[in-house]
Formats: sequence, structure tokens, C-alpha cells
Amino acid sequence: MPIESSQQGIDSQLEVLMHGSEFGDDQLKRAMGERLRKRLEQAAEKQRPLRVYTGYDPSAPDLHLGHSITLRKLRQFQDLGHDVTVVVGTMTATIGDTSDRASGRPRKTPTETTAAAQSYGEQCFTILDREKTHVVANGDWLSGLTLTDALELASNFTVQQFLARDNYRLRIDRSEPIGLHEFFYALLQGFDAVHLEADVQLGATEQLFNILAGAKLQEAFGQPPCVALTFPILVGTNGVERMSKSRGNYVGLTEAPNEQFGKIMSVSDETMIQWLGLVTNWPHDDVVAFRYQVERGELHPMVAKKQLAHHLVSLYHGVRAADEAQAAFENTHQRGLVPDDVVQTSITFPLGLVDALVAIGAANSKSAARRLLSGGAVMVNDVKVDADDAVINSPSLIKVGPRRFFRIVGS
Repeated sequence: MPIESSQQGIDSQLEVLMHGSEFGDDQLKRAMGERLRKRLEQAAEKQRPLRVYTGYDPSAPDLHLGHSITLRKLRQFQDLGHDVTVVVGTMTATIGDTSDRASGRPRKTPTETTAAAQSYGEQCFTILDREKTHVVANGDWLSGLTLTDALELASNFTVQQFLARDNYRLRIDRSEPIGLHEFFYALLQGFDAVHLEADVQLGATEQLFNILAGAKLQEAFGQPPCVALTFPILVGTNGVERMSKSRGNYVGLTEAPNEQFGKIMSVSDETMIQWLGLVTNWPHDDVVAFRYQVERGELHPMVAKKQLAHHLVSLYHGVRAADEAQAAFENTHQRGLVPDDVVQTSITFPLGLVDALVAIGAANSKSAARRLLSGGAVMVNDVKVDADDAVINSPSLIKVGPRRFFRIVGS
């Protein structure tokens, strides 16, 4: 589609594209807004779409609602006629980004990152237009850099610039080691922007340093610096830490409808309020009105959460799946009914409950099974069991957490 060239059209694009961005600094936000305006004007003059991208390191196999914030913003650029790329960080993931951490991150092997990356392209199409999206792996160009190239990249930065970052200062204050390889993360992510000749890069707020590093490298390579657009970090289902697959507090974009619905219903009222403007496609005025109704007590939080859960499941699976997921939730949790699709497994009695939880797939290890028991997450035939020496002697219905049911029968 042609790029909108009227001033009114550019103003409208700018309002849409800057909406929701967060920098922690009003002056920086204004500067990025002006930089984006100039890029939009240049794109309109040349009738060339902006080159816009974001990147995700495949440290785990699932994209989740936290990723949807930048994916939805990419879709807005896409719908306005701009060129969109998703970079899968097959090389950067082998270093590990510590921007959001006050400790080191375990390094992934190339084999691990390749395996996790395989599904990223398909998952991003839950939001992006498949026909208009480029999905690329940064290992394709970063693996070809020579030592001379790496030294040239590093020469554009000082050690002081890195050590000024909060996460590094905290680790120094605690006398914790900082790996020299960690500094290379920002350099390599920055080179992505150079390779792609990016006009705009999107990321979460803790990515601002890395994105600005990319803009600095672009200038060193004779390119105009990209626009940095950063967005709030989504708190996970536990309402405390950021949403993360490794922390288990996530809602996956391709998870089953019932699982998505149940996880969303489990979040606190405060978390629900925070999510409203970040992961829905509701207009801003509707989000404000919805939040106002909840806070004034005009809309019960349980009803509000159902509306949010239904909306999100509809986005990723369709309205019919959302209707069925809501019905399943209400039958299971509000009417005390057991769902029809209970997993059934045959075992030989007697069997220790810890071993049984592993056998039925409720836990991936005995230690994980013991954590479920000690956390009060396991019920056997409607009775909570927390003893890790409990034994299953007969056919039983096991409930793990608020949503997972397993039926054990004799073999």
C-alpha cells in the first residue's frame, strides 16, 4: 500500500506508533518521536516503507503475551504499509542478554537455540501477516564476523558506558563476576541494526541500551541512526516478576485455549489492570473505561477477568474456542465439574505419588513433583495431599493446580 504523505496522515501514524511507548525519560521520548516523524516524512517523500524490526532470542521454545506487545506494534507498522522483520537471535542467544537481570544468564548452546528457534516464525504469525513478514536468524550474518570485525565494533564503546548500567553496578557491588563475553551482546544486537539498515527497532524498556548501541553503530557505518521504540515489560501471571517461560509465569501465544483462559483467570486483579492496555487490541478509550468500571466497583473483577480472558483467547484461537474455553472454566471451577478431556494413564498399583506425577506428565522430574506437593498444588480424589511419601493404591482422579486433571487406572 502507498505510504501516507499528507501531514495529517503522518501525524495520525505518529500518534498510533508512539502510543504505549515508554522510555523513563520524557526528553528522550520527545527526541524519538521527532526522529520517527522525520523518518515518516522521508518515507512519504520517497514512497519507501520504513524498515522496522524487533528480535527475540530463542532461549525457550514459546513466544508469550510479553512478546505480543512488540509484535502488535509491528503489526501496526505493517498495516500502515511499512516493511517488518522479526530477527530470531540464534547467535545472540548463545551469549545471553543480562539487561533484565542482576546476575549472569546461563549460556545456550547452538543446538539448544536452533531447536528453540524452529517454531518462532510460525508463532509470530499469530499476530503478524505471514505474507508481509520477513523472519531471519542473526546467526546467518553474525557468525561470519571476524576478530577484526569484532574489534572494530568494540572500538565504538567504552567500558565505562557498560559499567554505568544498573544491572552491572549491582553485580559489582555484590562482588559477583561479570563475564567479558556479556559486553558483546549489545555489540552483536547493535550490528543487527546495521545489517538490516533499520529505520526503527522495537524492544522492551530494558533493551534501550542495546537499541541505542545499534543506532550508534549505524552512524559509525555511515547509516542514519534508527528510531528506538521501547515498551513496558509485562508482569507475569504471578504478578511479581516479568513474564518468562523459565519462571513458568507465562501465557503462551499458541497454548491451548483452555490453558490460556485458565491462566488469565488466575492472575490478580492488579495484574489484570496492568495487562489491559498492553496485550489487548481494545481502543485506548475502551481500556480507560474498562479500568474505571473495575476500580469503581461497577464491574466485578471476576466478570472483568472473564471478558479479558475471552478476548485474548479469541485473538489467538477464535471466538468459538474462547466460548468453549469459558464454558470449560465455569464448569470446572465454578460448578465443580470435571472436564471431559481428562488425561487417562494406566499404571501398576501401588505406586508412589511422586513417581505417579512424573508418569502422568504432571511433573517433568521427581524434584518438580515434590515441589508441587509441598506447594499444596496436588489433590487426589478431591483431597489435598502434600506428603511426598504418599502412595496411589487404586484408580484415582488427580488434580494438579487449578486446571489440570489426570485419571489413573490400573494396567
